[in-house]
Amino acid sequence: MALTESTMLELGTTAPDFALIDVVSGNTIARDDFRGKNALLVMFICTHCPYVKHIEQSLGALGADYTAKPLAIVAISSNDVATHPADSPAGLKAQAETFGFVFPYLYDESQAVAHAYKAACTPDFFLFDADFRLVYRGQYDSSRPGSGIPVTGQDLRAAIDTVLAGNKVPTEQRPSIGCNIKWKA
Repeated sequence: MALTESTMLELGTTAPDFALIDVVSGNTIARDDFRGKNALLVMFICTHCPYVKHIEQSLGALGADYTAKPLAIVAISSNDVATHPADSPAGLKAQAETFGFVFPYLYDESQAVAHAYKAACTPDFFLFDADFRLVYRGQYDSSRPGSGIPVTGQDLRAAIDTVLAGNKVPTEQRPSIGCNIKWKA
């Protein structure tokens, strides 16, 4: 496990386009399917990473808490399944069902989407406004595996609530930390 920080993509960056298969429904989900929402949260996660495992139950709650709000949420896994078979579409589907993910969970087999977002770790969070402009990229909260700090999603939830209220998200943001994305050789 290589501890990796988010690249902290430049604020204001336009959300790169994507069209990937949802591992639960089998439908193709594209970035533009989320037009008309006040915000879009793109999360790079996976099944095997201890940092994702630490928050996966909370991610299910996050999705449920915002279903009635004008926020679109999508999770993407881009790990190489040749080296990390638990991150296969079947593994992702099982994770989504176990933790009640109500958002699409997409498989980025080519890793092109992760590269376009400059995603570096799992978890890695990117929150965009209604115009698909990046307003937050940072940590879920200050909790880490073994830290004893409760998982709340405080940092990400504050950013979501701020953008949904039509306010400017503070630019002082702490990077997400987790396992590096498992790139293909």
